[in-house]
Amino acid sequence: MEIQHSDNGKEGSFYIEIDGQRKAEMTYSYKDANTIDIDHTEIAKSLQGKGIGYELIDEAVRFMRNKNLKAITSCSYAKAIFEKRQAEYQDIIK
Repeated sequence: MEIQHSDNGKEGSFYIEIDGQRKAEMTYSYKDANTIDIDHTEIAKSLQGKGIGYELIDEAVRFMRNKNLKAITSCSYAKAIFEKRQAEYQDIIK
């Protein structure tokens, strides 16, 4: 499964499409030029329990590191992952 990314400069998403339908998605919006807010994560029931949420977060973290961005999390799922992996993600957590 390939994680795709869209970003229009104001908001974006990391997502997985299967048969033309988004089955997993993590969305974010820019709070300022250097900060994004991960605001929603949704995984289809057929993909739950397979680590897809972690993969979306990891892809977002790579993106933030490449763009020198920081993150805040209003999404409860993303917040839990960031707290669990705080040492690993400390460079991008605002």
